[in-house]
Amino acid sequence: MSAYNGAGIKRILIRAVNWVGDAVMTTPAMALIRQHFPQAEITVLANPMVGEIFSSHEWVDRVITFDRKGRHKGISGRFRLARELRKESFEIAIILPNSFDSALVPWLAGIPVRLGKSSDGRGFMLTGSYHPAKDAPKTHEVGYYLDLVRSFGISGRIEKPSVFTTPGEDTEAAQRLAAHGISAGDMLIGINPGAAFGSAKRWYPERFAEVASRLAAEWSARIVILGGPTETGIAADIEQRLSGSGLNLAGKTTVRELLALIKRCDFFVTNDSGPMHIAAAFGVPLVAIFGSTDHATTSPYTDRAVIVRKEVPCAPCKLRECPTDHECMKSVTADDVVEASIRLMAAVKGGPNSTQERSQP
Repeated sequence: MSAYNGAGIKRILIRAVNWVGDAVMTTPAMALIRQHFPQAEITVLANPMVGEIFSSHEWVDRVITFDRKGRHKGISGRFRLARELRKESFEIAIILPNSFDSALVPWLAGIPVRLGKSSDGRGFMLTGSYHPAKDAPKTHEVGYYLDLVRSFGISGRIEKPSVFTTPGEDTEAAQRLAAHGISAGDMLIGINPGAAFGSAKRWYPERFAEVASRLAAEWSARIVILGGPTETGIAADIEQRLSGSGLNLAGKTTVRELLALIKRCDFFVTNDSGPMHIAAAFGVPLVAIFGSTDHATTSPYTDRAVIVRKEVPCAPCKLRECPTDHECMKSVTADDVVEASIRLMAAVKGGPNSTQERSQP
């Protein structure tokens, strides 16, 4: 592994994954890269949304974003992006996604060392390939990305998933909440009813509203509803059901603003989603409703979370849309989530050893 020795390497490109939640789960692997190459400038190549996650991150020096809908669209756009990267003189590209496209651009850019998983027919574009054992046991995504970078001799102290905000962003979030009567001393419950991947992952607005109302009464708490631009309809439904007792900010924040608002929450109720992983990274206690996705590989990576799910024959199907009756979500009741939330909060208040700690991969 001498080719990947940290000494002397000055410029590293990390091709980021394409979803916010996945990006959060890659951060322990990125911590290893940071430690192994302490003198290097680390640049992340990402789509605009994921790029915001890393725009103020302690383990990243710089972010380059690509625009698949604009200047980097199609094959001509990929060549344009490759030309832009060639000017940067990167010495190593570490490619975290498994797609052909994610390896194509570093190859076209002529980056001398290109490391990633051998998959999707892209092996010829890699100078170093990760070959996980076909019979390897199922592992959490955090562990998968750690295994990928460690397979190239990249080592260091294992860190938990981490995201960061600036003091200014935290202040702006506090001021925004204060403008709606939510003070720094108020307990704040975040409700995240969306899931960008597809409707199969989404629990029901009326049940989110019931849970929010009951927990707010139980804890004398305030409620903020969060989500992206495609989730405004669901959020509006919940807001209406709460009769004005919830602040609806869905579709009204940037990713950076969303980070700071989630960090401010004292509790989070969520589907399996990017915001779920952000809350977990900030250590916010959370209850996550799982149905169509595999909790064994994408669960919130924290000891302050409870997963609520029901065993049904077709789950996890990992489909965007449910082809049958959505039984995996229908079977999860508001009582299930409220009871799990109250138990978790009692455990968190009881001390650091009151919840089961996840072992490191």
